[in-house]
Amino acid sequence: MEKVVTNWFLIFLNFTMANFLIQCGIVKQNSENEVTTLGLLSLLQTQNQVVRPDTSCPPKALPLDIPLANTVVSAASTVIGFSDSSKAINGICGAGESSGSLDVYALNLTGAGATIKLSWAGKTVKNGSGIDFIVYENAFKSNDTSDRYAFDPMVVEVSIDDANYCGFTLTYDSNASTLNKISSWGGFGGLRPVLYNMGSRTFTLNELFTSSGNGFLVGGGDGFDLDNLITGPTCSSSARDAIRTDGFKFIKLTSATAVTNPLTGNPYTYPHSFDNGSDIDGVVGRIVQ
Repeated sequence: MEKVVTNWFLIFLNFTMANFLIQCGIVKQNSENEVTTLGLLSLLQTQNQVVRPDTSCPPKALPLDIPLANTVVSAASTVIGFSDSSKAINGICGAGESSGSLDVYALNLTGAGATIKLSWAGKTVKNGSGIDFIVYENAFKSNDTSDRYAFDPMVVEVSIDDANYCGFTLTYDSNASTLNKISSWGGFGGLRPVLYNMGSRTFTLNELFTSSGNGFLVGGGDGFDLDNLITGPTCSSSARDAIRTDGFKFIKLTSATAVTNPLTGNPYTYPHSFDNGSDIDGVVGRIVQ
């Protein structure tokens, strides 16, 4: 419990202390038999102040024990007010179940600005047991009692060489009445709210990768396991197996609306309130070497 010291008590305490220091010969009187107590008063007041932690986000210094993607390889968004790509690497600033962070980099719906590539400054995200990395967006729950969410799905792909990108199996339910359910977007990122906030709600690395049930993680976000990589147009079986074995250096995040669904020949569509795509808060790897 914080202790509250009144101004009157501080004044009494300071003059009593000053008097004691004079008697002991530690503080000398001036020519007018007065003692300058301003410095002492300041010192004692400082000692009685409660030092509060800085809970602002993004944090002034990133935690060294959280392997956050820290390099923007390429980004070309033109979303007004949210095109600063440094927002994708400056820290995770989740706002909880019912609200989305504004400290994000927003992708365009289509075109070059619909994709961002990030890396760990030359380091490799290795394949361990279970989830290997987490993608954080700014999705939020529509209300406390529903299973509906406001989100902007994205396609997630990884690469060793920034040329051959491998992704995950995507399942898509285009029924208009269920498009805002997480279960309608299997294998996509940007679906789950972010509880992790590097300023006000922190977690250990192990906690971030701990399941809270039903596909959710303790700190929120969407987790991906490299063992689930599949082959595709830009991913041969050898490229996929190499990533599974050696890990990846680059991650590519693309708004779902800029990706063609091979089953229909049309882009993946979803209900959204704004004219931009996914809002990137950051990516955290589990084992980064």
